[in-house]
Amino acid sequence: MTGAERDRAQGSPRPHRVAVLALPGVPPFELGIPSRVFGSVQDAEGRPLYDVTVCTADGAPVPSDAGFTVQPAAGPEALAAADTVIVPPTHAMPELGRGGPLPPEVTSAIAGIRPGTRLVSICTGSYVLAAAGLLDGRPATTHWNLAPEFRRAYPKVRVDEDVLFVDDGDVLTSAGVAAGVDLCLHLIRRDHGAATANRAARMCVVPPWRDGGQAQYIDRPVPEPTLAGTTATRAWALEHLDEPLSLAQLAEHARMSLRSFTRRFRDEVGMTPVQWLTAQRLELAKQLLETTDLTIDLVAHRAGFGSANSLRAHMRAAFGVSPAAYRRAFSPRHAAAVRG
Repeated sequence: MTGAERDRAQGSPRPHRVAVLALPGVPPFELGIPSRVFGSVQDAEGRPLYDVTVCTADGAPVPSDAGFTVQPAAGPEALAAADTVIVPPTHAMPELGRGGPLPPEVTSAIAGIRPGTRLVSICTGSYVLAAAGLLDGRPATTHWNLAPEFRRAYPKVRVDEDVLFVDDGDVLTSAGVAAGVDLCLHLIRRDHGAATANRAARMCVVPPWRDGGQAQYIDRPVPEPTLAGTTATRAWALEHLDEPLSLAQLAEHARMSLRSFTRRFRDEVGMTPVQWLTAQRLELAKQLLETTDLTIDLVAHRAGFGSANSLRAHMRAAFGVSPAAYRRAFSPRHAAAVRG
């Protein structure tokens, strides 16, 4: 259980403490993501739900990769006190790309993190976690362009370069740059539910959930502009998730052959139409479980799974939990009822 989950279960008003470790060569954009996203989250009384602190391994300023110096608010003591530690990338430690060791002060700072603290990396911050041995045997991701190098340097890590982020419970990793926003929103959703994450997304003027994975951003030939896209069909499908949509129906809506539609869809989204449709239905089911009191059967029907048994099978395969267990863990309505 994370610090935020313990606080919520106990009804504690203490903000969840997030420490962001700034290393030499940190890109300002990635460094600022946690403060911007988590800093927009408040409870019903307007109190902040997260307390974000930027720190360095030894408390000293560090150079960014943009020509200015980052003055931290704290040193390694912030890591030791944190509920969540976030590691943005560094462009000043090329030895990590060869599986080399971390600087001693970074190793010491990471060693001071309390057991049970949630660990998060943004983009190539995954190299830091991997070099510390914290990703051994775990699934993880990093920027797609560096996935081959990452595999060579850290063969014990199970790398998936096709996704925007990987949630492995107490250790989470995101893909390149803006995928850090996706992961932070996912954490808010995990901590406080879909409605809170959606509000944070609106404040940051970003989508609360992005379709597809990292594969859609890998360099590939641009489709001919004369060919129709699948955007309109995807929008149409989202309005009809409760119906038994078939691949033939989707292709017909897009006015393409099955073969052309499937190829075009994968080029644009990075996954097959069936995989995408299942992901959207799971996303809708999670939202309904978090924000409504509908029975599992009705949630399954509205999300297009047909039956509660089908929904259970898909949720267990995708998330390792049943719909009922997911609702108990992530529905603020359910948590309030338990406390009451």
